[in-house]
Amino acid sequence: MSSITLQKPKLSVKVQSLAAISAVAAAVALPQLFHAMGAVSGLGTALGEIFLPMHLPVILVGLLAGPYAGAVAGLLSPLCSFALSGMPSFAMLPFMMIELFVYGLAAGLLRNIKLPDAAKVLAAQIAGRAVRAVAILISVYGFGNGTVGAAVIWKSIPAGIFGIVLQLVLIPLIVYRVENLKRYE
Repeated sequence: MSSITLQKPKLSVKVQSLAAISAVAAAVALPQLFHAMGAVSGLGTALGEIFLPMHLPVILVGLLAGPYAGAVAGLLSPLCSFALSGMPSFAMLPFMMIELFVYGLAAGLLRNIKLPDAAKVLAAQIAGRAVRAVAILISVYGFGNGTVGAAVIWKSIPAGIFGIVLQLVLIPLIVYRVENLKRYE
């Protein structure tokens, strides 16, 4: 075993598929829960923008099940959510799909790298946000897309800072617990 990699168990295609499906289900259900709480509290969709509930299961499944499960969950979660609830908006849908795809892929690629899980989460967050920013800039300035402004790139970070920090704390705790389940049985 290399000093920069870990030997985590290789998961079957069936396990990876079930993990991806579970992550998609969670990534569709969690935002609806936050939007419902937002509606009751009068905050509307702001809770979703603050807590980023769709991001959490995608990064988590990448770290636990690998890059394929993470990438598939990231790509399909916004699409399924849009089909069922109309959210994210049609204008933001492709950018959310790109961002979450990169989150899941990056987290999965880091799965066996010897780093603290919080560092893996942060790296996946940075990669996803950076690729999303590039996609938005290409769309706006390269293709003249007027439905999304470049300002959305900068506004989303302070709006979602609580969710970003929550992911940095919660995901490593969940990964630790899941990976150490055998010790507690």
